[in-house]
Amino acid sequence: MSDKIMKINNKEYSCAIELTLDIIGGKWKPIILWRLANNGVLRFSELKRSMGVITQKMLTQQLRELESYEMVHRKVYAEVPPKVEYSLTKQGKSVMPILDIMCKWGTDYYEESIDDKKE
Repeated sequence: MSDKIMKINNKEYSCAIELTLDIIGGKWKPIILWRLANNGVLRFSELKRSMGVITQKMLTQQLRELESYEMVHRKVYAEVPPKVEYSLTKQGKSVMPILDIMCKWGTDYYEESIDDKKE
């Protein structure tokens, strides 16, 4: 890992892990990426419905952040009512192996935790 300061989207990062966590970290961004990877193209309302308790404001904010890092593509149709679709970009798809590993780790951790409580 380099000690070089990295600058992207008017932010500075001291290491690549910090940058990565800013891009895909948090409560909602990994789930948004996961849903889009598993469903392809989703309209805003479909994505919101699949996410559970996320507010419209929070989903919009998280999608905008993912767009700013070119992880998500937003396609707007000139229709009334407005139609907006979201999909993963090449960069967004490239993070899926990381999320797959995180999912496996979380599942393993959960199962081990349950086993520990049974003993």
